[in-house]
Amino acid sequence: MNEIEHIKSVPILKFVNDIELLVSQGIIKIEKYAKGETVYNQGSSCTSLDIVVVGSLTAYSLSENGSSTVMFEFKKDSIIGANLLFAPKNIYPLNIYCLTECELVHIEKTAVEILLHNYDFVMSYVKSLSQNSLGLNNKIAMFSRKTLRQNIFEFLSQQSIAQQSQTVYLPFSKKEFADYLGVQRPSLFRELKKMQLDGIISTNNRKITIIKHI
Repeated sequence: MNEIEHIKSVPILKFVNDIELLVSQGIIKIEKYAKGETVYNQGSSCTSLDIVVVGSLTAYSLSENGSSTVMFEFKKDSIIGANLLFAPKNIYPLNIYCLTECELVHIEKTAVEILLHNYDFVMSYVKSLSQNSLGLNNKIAMFSRKTLRQNIFEFLSQQSIAQQSQTVYLPFSKKEFADYLGVQRPSLFRELKKMQLDGIISTNNRKITIIKHI
């Protein structure tokens, strides 16, 4: 699959004409990134709309003590920068780096302005804005009103529904789980041990079984 075909396979661009022209002008392009490579640092300007075509990335913040909190994860077909590109202050508030080898389609702001005349593109853009807003609202709710135990159990419950089983396989390492929850790894391990002692869960590495609800 050549670059044009690859770009045209992206859902948000499937029904857009003149992709070849925009690619030839250099305002739509594909870039490859290595695992662990930082795509954007906190404070970088957002000058393009990015779509993940291969791999996954995470957006995280760093606290003064050096701990990180994962705010978002971007997987295939996720859109990055939708809520920043046209903002008065289009600055990334988080660091974004690659969890795996990645390929991103970068659509520069001038190209996005052209594409916004296409109805299908507009609807995909609006959907991305809604998803980002929902994800942020969920994260704010998690940090503001719940204990660590409640946040752990809520995540496990969501995974239980998704995996259709009371036994959940964590989709990431426990270090990444701690980052997702915004806590230090020892704090997560202590709470998981307490939950096991209280008969709420049983754990075996990344396999966790929900025994009773809290």
